[in-house]
This record gives sequence, C-alpha cells and structure tokens, in this order.
Amino acid sequence: MLLQIVKKITIFARLFNSNEPLPAKATKSLIMNSLHNRVNKDVLKARLMADQTPRVTLSFYQYYHLRNPQIFRDHFYILLSEVEVLGRIYVSYEGVNAQVSVPQHQVEAFKEAMQTITFLQDIRLNFAIEDDGKSFFKLIIKVREKIVADGLDDHTFDVTNKGIHLKAEEFNALADNEETIIIDMRNHYESEVGYFQNAVLPDVETFREALPVVEEMLSDKKNKNIIMYCTGGIRCEKASAYYKHKGFKNLYQLEGGIIEYARRATELGIENKFIGKNFVFDERLGERISPDVIAKCHQCGEACDHHINCANDACHILFLQCTSCSQKYENTCSIKCQEFNRLSDDIKESLRKTETFNGTKFGKGRYKAHHKDHSLEEKRNANVLQNIIQS
Repeated sequence: MLLQIVKKITIFARLFNSNEPLPAKATKSLIMNSLHNRVNKDVLKARLMADQTPRVTLSFYQYYHLRNPQIFRDHFYILLSEVEVLGRIYVSYEGVNAQVSVPQHQVEAFKEAMQTITFLQDIRLNFAIEDDGKSFFKLIIKVREKIVADGLDDHTFDVTNKGIHLKAEEFNALADNEETIIIDMRNHYESEVGYFQNAVLPDVETFREALPVVEEMLSDKKNKNIIMYCTGGIRCEKASAYYKHKGFKNLYQLEGGIIEYARRATELGIENKFIGKNFVFDERLGERISPDVIAKCHQCGEACDHHINCANDACHILFLQCTSCSQKYENTCSIKCQEFNRLSDDIKESLRKTETFNGTKFGKGRYKAHHKDHSLEEKRNANVLQNIIQS
C-alpha cells in the first residue's frame, strides 16, 4: 500500500513541479480513481467524538497559479491522509484555502509534508485560539473555480498589488488614530458575535456581496487610512488588491486575520481590541477571544453568542440559540421545524418538496425570529464614519 502511494506521489510531483507531460495511462488511472472518504458522516462524527487523540485546528491559504488543480487536489489528499489530517480544503487555479485538524503527534510530520510542495514552503499556519480538537470529522478537498467566491474578474486588476500587512501591535497603533477606518470584511452572522472596537460592520451575507457594499460605503474616503480584517486574512488579500485598483490609496490588512491577532496579542501582552467571539467555519462555529457576549438569542432575545444549525435538516439555517431555547425548541429554529422534526422519516421525505422553512433559501440567520435590529446597525456604521469625517 505504501509503495503504491509513493508511486502516485512521484507521478503527481512530476506533473506540477515540472513541465514534463504526464503519461496518458497514468492520467486516466488517476482520474478514474478519485480520492474521497465515503463513510457516512454520522459514523465519522461518532468516531471522532469517541477518539481521545489530541488534535489541533489550524488554517492556511496561498494564492498561486496552479497548472492542474485536479491533479494537485489528488496529490494533496494522499499527502495529508498519510498524516491523518481532517478538514475542508478548496483548490483552484488561483491557489489553496484550507481549514484543517491535525493530530498533535503528527504536527511536525504535517509541516514536513507541506515543505514538499514548493509554493507552500514556510507558509504561515494560523493555529486556533480555542480548540477542543473536534473541528472536523473527515478530509474534504474540493476543486473550485476560486478559493474564495468573490465574483471578481481577476484579469481586470493586479491581484498581487495588495494592502500593507499589519501585525497586532501595528494594528493597535494605527487603530488608535482617530482618522483610521476599520472595516470588517466578514459576513453579518460573523460580526454579530464579535468585532474590533469602532469597526464598520457591513450587513452582508457573502464576501461577494460585501465588496461593492464596502466600496460604496467608503467611496468618499479613498484617501483615509483603511484597515481591513477577516478571520484568517484570505478575504482581505483579494479585497485590498481590488480596492487599490479602484483608487483607494492607504489600504492595510490585518496579517493572519483575527486568529493571528489574538494569538500575538496574548503572546506580547498588549491590548486586545477584539470584542466577543470569532466565528469559524468548522464544527466549533466559534472561538472566544474576549469574555464579552455581544449578541442575542434569535428566539428569546437573551444574551447569547452560540451558533447552531437548525436540527431540521430540511431547514438547517444557521442561527443563535440559548440553552433555554435549545431545550424548548429541541435544537430547531421554530415551532414549525420542531413539529416537522417529530414526524416519521417517510412523512418528512414526502413533505420536503412542498414545505418551506427558514433555511429553505439557505439564508444565514435571515428570518422573522431574528432579534438583531439592522436599522440600529446601519446607524452605528453611519456614526462611526461620521465621527471620522469630523475628526
């Protein structure tokens, strides 16, 4: 088995580390033998919960022109499987975006594996701040058009002409300047549970939606110092290059995003300007950065920053639910979902095509039980920007 894996890795390496063509027979063999984990997700989750092996969660990304994303994807799958990596990774012609979980005893082996790939050598790894080792239950590597869906035509601007990176202490210094604008490049359900002091929080559901909204919000402030931040930094890499193309002069981005900021602030013993919880895209759904709970339960309005997906799989909407409402509604977002969930599987299957639920359109927390006052959020953003203009 090991010999077969070594042979495959050798073939992959020949393909993307040189211009030597891959033998047609080998190409067909690799395409026909796609690498995926086919075990039922519930079985995998149960297996992970029972496993006591300490694991660490980390993320990384790299923009790079990949010649053949599919071949690289299969090579990467083999490489990471050998060191027991779990996680979700997107691969495209523009690079790699990864959130993974690695057994603690395999971290060094994982780093060595990464070193075998030229464009991932010495890459920054963002280690999770609050980690129970249960962030992912299987390895998923998907080939996508882009590693982050942004809706941009990359041929119209220089994606390498990015904003200036700021370390935590540099971020704090520039943030203390009254004329600096801090902009959150994440989605509303992320900033709802945590954000930087005095940051502008666009009320958007996707990064694609955020780009034009932020551009419009800051259209008359192109000469101001603007700091952008996101979870791990990848969204700001693209956004800063795009906004420089659009005429913004003084663009900065938080190096490593919120994750690296929190780690470095703790390490240096400096002020932590992030309030609340950092939303993460894995089974944890969040890691606490400060003790502040700034959000409210979407059902009763009590202080709560615990995200959950509705237990009704036909809905599955992401929302905030406190412990009391979790018990009352049986982990669902509404009475309708609660009652639907109590039906037999046969009846539920027959109704799925006709019934609609809060999450039918895959909205993230956009429904009538949502207690967030968006008009107040708009006023908050307007006040932040107005104070900067008057300073």
